[in-house]
Amino acid sequence: MLKHLKFLSKIIVIAGLICVVDSCSDKKSDDQQKKLFEKIINGKPVTLFTLENNKGVKITLTNYGGKIVNIWTPDRHGKIADINLGFRTIDEYEKGSKSFGATVGRYANRIGKATFTLDSVIYHLPVNNGPNCLHSGPDGFSSKVFDGKMVETSEGKEVEMHYQSPDGENGFPGTLDLYVSFRLTDKNELVINYKATTDKPTVLNLTNHSYFNLKGEGAGEITGTEVVINGDSIAEVANSEMIPTGNYRNILGTPMDFKTPRLVSKGIDADYDQLKYGGGYDHAWILNKGEKGELSFAASAYDPENGRFMEVYTTEPSVQFFTGNSLNGTQTGKHGVAYARRGGFCLETQHVPDSPNHSNFPTTVLRPGETYNSTTIYKFSVR
Repeated sequence: MLKHLKFLSKIIVIAGLICVVDSCSDKKSDDQQKKLFEKIINGKPVTLFTLENNKGVKITLTNYGGKIVNIWTPDRHGKIADINLGFRTIDEYEKGSKSFGATVGRYANRIGKATFTLDSVIYHLPVNNGPNCLHSGPDGFSSKVFDGKMVETSEGKEVEMHYQSPDGENGFPGTLDLYVSFRLTDKNELVINYKATTDKPTVLNLTNHSYFNLKGEGAGEITGTEVVINGDSIAEVANSEMIPTGNYRNILGTPMDFKTPRLVSKGIDADYDQLKYGGGYDHAWILNKGEKGELSFAASAYDPENGRFMEVYTTEPSVQFFTGNSLNGTQTGKHGVAYARRGGFCLETQHVPDSPNHSNFPTTVLRPGETYNSTTIYKFSVR
């Protein structure tokens, strides 16, 4: 009996040592990755933050552009993969596309002719997308250094990022005080909350621009993904500049109908004017909502091969579904694989593009004394 107890004790000790070694190995790996993101940019320190839950999900973020760097999630067999496109080091984020994983503002998406009128004043914005302004120009929030810190809340740890955008930055009026928080729950929910105030009337439209591939970043096209979008209509666009006409187009029964699960491959190259303009999906779906500003289901994505399933909930009125049509192999990802066309998809919760120029669209105007408050949840699971 004593021999058995001694043998059992040895097993327990060995198991404990393995756990300790694995823990040390994970910590060493985290520390090594963090070092690749430590830098001074524009006189401000940049670093990497890690959120991890007890379900095997781990998310890393950098305060450079308020970016999501990694989203590690298991598939139905327990295999962990990073499903978020991006780069391996902060130097690569500085040199590469600024949109990967970024907090985008002041105005996400497009503003036609790079101008808008607010209270009878015409404002001119940077031109960087044909004659239009895309994501506030080449120097929007995605290239700014936020003040970032880890904070304890009643609902767990979260990363809080703060940026103060000065009056006139990229042509937008008002000093904007912005807070963005990222929290990972034990239900595998990444909760993103945006809060902002201004000292002058302005327009504001914020989103996160993560590119997802449920097979794993760099693992090929996303056309085999099954998508659902809770919208009966899109903001119709006029041509390949992708500026809305001001009309909502009902898309039920068309190749853009995702009310029921549909493989991306089934419609992406269809003979349909809106898809031809975008070279695939790159449109704002108008979400079906009971009340303005309610947190409700927006979309989902599912990989039938590995079982990864992602749901999106938001308080925003629309979601931009983008299938990476402009990825062209010039950006090399974390594992040395070039990001080719349709190598990732975006589900960007936001207001409708070019809203400041269309009075029938939900307003994006923020005035002094008001607080912009928006929440989006990305929930990860398997089926």
